[in-house]
Amino acid sequence: MNRIALGLGAVIGVAQLGILGVLLRQKDMPILNLPVGDYTSYSVEASRDGYKIDYSANDPKTMIRTKDLDKKNGFFGIGGTTQLRTTTETYVLGGEDEKKLDAKTVACIEAAGGGKSQGRLVGASVGAAAAPWFMGIPYVGPMIGGFVSLFASDKGAEVGAEMATFLEGCDEE
Repeated sequence: MNRIALGLGAVIGVAQLGILGVLLRQKDMPILNLPVGDYTSYSVEASRDGYKIDYSANDPKTMIRTKDLDKKNGFFGIGGTTQLRTTTETYVLGGEDEKKLDAKTVACIEAAGGGKSQGRLVGASVGAAAAPWFMGIPYVGPMIGGFVSLFASDKGAEVGAEMATFLEGCDEE
């Protein structure tokens, strides 16, 4: 058994030395490892004497963002949506022209987060109070009770965020 292991080790060692010798004597073109992403471009001119690379990161540098502002209508958004307007912004990726958040936007984000949190708490309480009504249904009662609780929690979060942003005056964007 030791002879087999020794022989196998010798064969692998000789093979590794042979591969290393081939790689050291090779004078072909260099191996290029270029960073490639969604917004990069490059061109390479390579020869035996060397290579030249033209690399451009964040290409295209000017970006365009289009955003639709929709509002839900009716109770729990059942009445569909109304498109208020479409905005288009042009900005430079990573540049100093990027849009900064103003105090009003920050206040609206905070109001939406707080309202969502409080609404989810109220909705979960209402759902937990309504869930026992469904628990008596054979086989599917516990599943329906859990669904009612989760549904009420999610709808409470939506209503809470909508109410908080309305009270903060954020609908006029």
